[in-house]
Amino acid sequence: MKMTAPNFAARLPGRRQPGDTVLGLALDGTRLEGALVRRSNGSVDVRKSFTAALTLDPLTNAPELVGRELRKLLDEQGISDRWVALALPASWTLTLTVPLPDLPEADVASFLQLEAERGFPYGPEALILQTSRFTAPDGGRWATLLALPRAHLARLENALAAAQLRPAHFSLGLPAVQPPDGDGALSLLAGETAIAVQVTLGGGLAAFRTIEGAFEPAGTGRELQADHVLRELRITLGQLPETLRPAVTTLRVLGRDDGADELAEALAPRAAQLGLTLERVRAHAATDFGVKVPVNTAISPALAVAVRCLTGAGAALEFLPPKISAWQQFTARYSSPRLVTAGAAAAVVVLLVAGAFAVQQARLWYWGSKWNAMKQEVFALEDIQANIRACRPWFNESFRELSVLKRVTESFPEDGQVSVKTVEIRDPNKPGELPTVTCTGTALNRAALTRVTDRLGTNRAIVNVRTEQTRGTSPMEFTFNFQWSEGGP
Repeated sequence: MKMTAPNFAARLPGRRQPGDTVLGLALDGTRLEGALVRRSNGSVDVRKSFTAALTLDPLTNAPELVGRELRKLLDEQGISDRWVALALPASWTLTLTVPLPDLPEADVASFLQLEAERGFPYGPEALILQTSRFTAPDGGRWATLLALPRAHLARLENALAAAQLRPAHFSLGLPAVQPPDGDGALSLLAGETAIAVQVTLGGGLAAFRTIEGAFEPAGTGRELQADHVLRELRITLGQLPETLRPAVTTLRVLGRDDGADELAEALAPRAAQLGLTLERVRAHAATDFGVKVPVNTAISPALAVAVRCLTGAGAALEFLPPKISAWQQFTARYSSPRLVTAGAAAAVVVLLVAGAFAVQQARLWYWGSKWNAMKQEVFALEDIQANIRACRPWFNESFRELSVLKRVTESFPEDGQVSVKTVEIRDPNKPGELPTVTCTGTALNRAALTRVTDRLGTNRAIVNVRTEQTRGTSPMEFTFNFQWSEGGP
């Protein structure tokens, strides 16, 4: 069964469709490939293509920083277009191939959902899932489930937003370059350090994986680990069900770069060991996308995802998370009968509270109108009282100094064991502080002085009694202070 896509962007809810120009990007490790593609009159034109190296990993660095670096790279290339189609790293993909039982078509989706929950290490809410179905030579129906972590895609969306880009299509590079519309092919696409591998069979993907460590650093370049690649290809073919393996007859190496040439050269004498015929593909065919492409256009995942985004031709592996409106999220979350009942009860409570506030507001309005009718007279009376206070004689009614001396005198013994030489009352430096009273004098001994300070501390008008200084023993000179509270008795 072939997979078709009428239009990637148009079928996503809440997303606008891009125009005639799309920027294709392919992310592979630290390598970023780009192609600016424009569609016009049944053909496409590659306006700009480039390759750059990223210094920031989208999965470990802040999306804002990744987006800033990407924006800088695009500005250097003179690219200001906003719509982008992205070829995701193949290494992010989780795959699972399952046989399809004889079920009604309406039940197949539920069956595949159950298989995904059983076969993948993450729950369905953490994955973006796509399905590729194919038919085996014996007529059996199969499906390959491909899943990418939703968190990875969310980070990429945030990075693209920081780069002032709007995503129109997220897909995989190799299926975009080589759609699963042929039979019996094992296709390879060399990347920076890994090789993307897919098996197309019966109109769908029978397998998809990456061979990590296919290229190792060697001096200033890299070296293909041919034995490792051959071993992994044997494993890939060996993992296919017995009914599928004989149908795979072609080993197809895609790409025009040095890595693809080295891979094809290393596998040419060994393809027969795998029972395959080597086929080298360096350029896109004119019929690959349903529109004309420039002659001898080099194989490019960035170009492929951009053209398929514009034309809707070929495989529909769409991993761009759909945009759901706030109302859809609300109704999906709170549409159960129990939550509806709870919501109705909450609405009643809200109405009662709103009614109470309405009554209170009416009373406030009533008394406010009363105040507005009399406030001018009140303000006039207040001004008259202020003038009276400003013009009449003033005197301190509190008798603070006499009150302080009275409390100090009451606290000292009548036998003369403790006597005061000076009493100083200092006004506070800041509003809200209390006046400070400092006393100096002599005492027969420390015990007599302690009795005086303790007696002072029992008076509610006196707070924070502290002995600042003593000199001598018998008799002894002292200095202590306290704060005077006007509210005391």
